[in-house]
Amino acid sequence: MEPIQSAMKKWMKENKKMKDNFTQQRNKVINDPEIKQKLSEHVEIDEQDINRNLMKLYEYQQASKNCADCPNLEGCKNILKGYTPHLDIDGKDISLRYEKCKNKVHEEAQLEKESLVRSLYIPKQIKEADLANMDRNSYERQEVIREIIEFVQNYSKGEFRRGLYIHGPFGTGKSYILGVIANELKKQYIQSDIIYMPEFVREIKASIGNDSFQSKIESFKKVQVLMFDDIGAESISPWFRDEVLGAILQYRMMEELPVFFTSNYNLEQLEDHLSTSNRGDVETIKAGRIIERITQLSKPIELTSRYRTNE
Repeated sequence: MEPIQSAMKKWMKENKKMKDNFTQQRNKVINDPEIKQKLSEHVEIDEQDINRNLMKLYEYQQASKNCADCPNLEGCKNILKGYTPHLDIDGKDISLRYEKCKNKVHEEAQLEKESLVRSLYIPKQIKEADLANMDRNSYERQEVIREIIEFVQNYSKGEFRRGLYIHGPFGTGKSYILGVIANELKKQYIQSDIIYMPEFVREIKASIGNDSFQSKIESFKKVQVLMFDDIGAESISPWFRDEVLGAILQYRMMEELPVFFTSNYNLEQLEDHLSTSNRGDVETIKAGRIIERITQLSKPIELTSRYRTNE
């Protein structure tokens, strides 16, 4: 009998401890300033309603509201990461509603901006290029920076402005400038595509005959701002020059959609390059048409000094 009495006493003691803990936790929840204020506004809510919804009230009391207790989105402590709770009372019904917090909204806005810059075989350094880090120690680079700022300002207002044909020797930072332009445009929610020309030629050739070929061409025709990096570094066929590059440039010229280019060649040298096919044929008239479209779409700027970053 004595072991049974001892077990009963132990059970009663533990049961009392559980009840005390429950009462203590309940009081803590209903005396939370926000919850107390909310309940005071609804006199129809009685003790039974509170007990029935105590878990919801506890979840709200424990949660971080409006990111107050969260260092960042990654460190969000809420059950639904990136969402802040709101306590709703309708009659005797108590419910929790979650909405995106400011950190979640900010992250989604950043991801949306990042998606506006699409690139094809472009190095990470170029995709992360920053106007603040551009070399400003020469007149020609100051001119480029001025052109970038004016282009972005005019484009964001809906005004057509030609892109740039940036040419000069290797190592002058031409590709970096395209990255800067793309990142300045995304701040204004303007989409751009940066294409490394030699790989673009290979990819288009590989896609001939499958469903992606036409969709790729249409995408490059219609993107808000198109950028060809290192045009002239590739060996192209007359078909690619006329039916792919020519078609894209013709469409964009007609629709007043700007194009940026970088090249080791000036326009005269590029025309010579484009006039000679990979079979050795010379077609100056057709090459001249491409140059004419490039001239309509972009303003030539020469870079001669070696590139250096301000980082």
